[in-house]
Amino acid sequence: MTQWSGPTLIAVFAGFGLALVLVVPYVAISYRKRGELGLLRAIAAPTFLVYCFALVTYTLLPLPDVDAAYCATHEALRHPVWNPLQFLEDMRQFNTGLLDNPALRQVLFNVAFFVPWGVFVRRLFGRSIGFAVVSGFFVSLAIETTQLTGVWFLMECPYRLFDTGDLLSNTVGAGVGALLAPVLRRSGRLRPADEPRPVLARRRLLGMVLDLISVTLAGVVLSMIALAVQYVTKGTLQNNTLIDDVLGRWVPTAVLLLLVPLAGNGATPGQRAVLLTVVRADGRPPSMLQSIVRFLIGSGGYFILAGLDSGWTSLWLLAHLVFMIFTRGHRGLTGLVCGLSVADTRAVDREPVAPPG
Repeated sequence: MTQWSGPTLIAVFAGFGLALVLVVPYVAISYRKRGELGLLRAIAAPTFLVYCFALVTYTLLPLPDVDAAYCATHEALRHPVWNPLQFLEDMRQFNTGLLDNPALRQVLFNVAFFVPWGVFVRRLFGRSIGFAVVSGFFVSLAIETTQLTGVWFLMECPYRLFDTGDLLSNTVGAGVGALLAPVLRRSGRLRPADEPRPVLARRRLLGMVLDLISVTLAGVVLSMIALAVQYVTKGTLQNNTLIDDVLGRWVPTAVLLLLVPLAGNGATPGQRAVLLTVVRADGRPPSMLQSIVRFLIGSGGYFILAGLDSGWTSLWLLAHLVFMIFTRGHRGLTGLVCGLSVADTRAVDREPVAPPG
């Protein structure tokens, strides 16, 4: 593993891992704030998390073996470089061409490293150029201070140098990114957030994926709590059927995909996140019987088969995907069997839903 591959892998896995945890609330907030998610934002949001972790891993890793001997031989790291233009003097020490000069390359890397910060702050969060520049400076200052203090005194001494030249180049990079951000401006008319959108197959699929993520994460949390209780009470960690199947799968499936729809308007958490709801021909929420049958035929049936390690799981999933894509209004197999339709919640609030054809 090279010097750069380790921090890269950590940033990617940590960033996408956190994105998986935050995806349901992020999608829900996006739909309520902007009326939709959008392809650009769907890509930018997890990329921003990966970038934030990259800021940490590239500036703090790899961690050396910091002991008394290391501190004695790296005494210079205790003394910050206060001249932000010191890199000009450093460049003169290398007898190379301009583009091959290591000192210049380091400056250019520091500038390029913070260009995404300026882009994200402006395009993803909608802030001003000034905010992008100032926030870039303070993020860089936090990094440099972390290095100066040896990761806030967790290390015996600093293992990287506090350099005001890095502060300058990082801040310049954030400014460059902020100036380049309008190039990524979205084209087309931006519709009001409360304006209903069509029920498209990709939106239905997103809701299904969010349900899968919700059940999986809830199962992981319940299993971890159960294991923690087991460890505290018995002093051991041992998986069993109660933890793996009941708490890890059946309880979150029943609560999120059956009880939540029954207690609400018939929509699952994933459907609620993308502003979809399930209605009868007259626009009313589904009955209790329809909700139970829909659960058994749909997502609940999938998790039941998956829990039983049934060979029909893949076929079950494929059938639902096909029906979801090709049925009118993308109501899917459950809607076809139960006589239900999937509608935009904003449209339901305005007028009754037309009977399915």
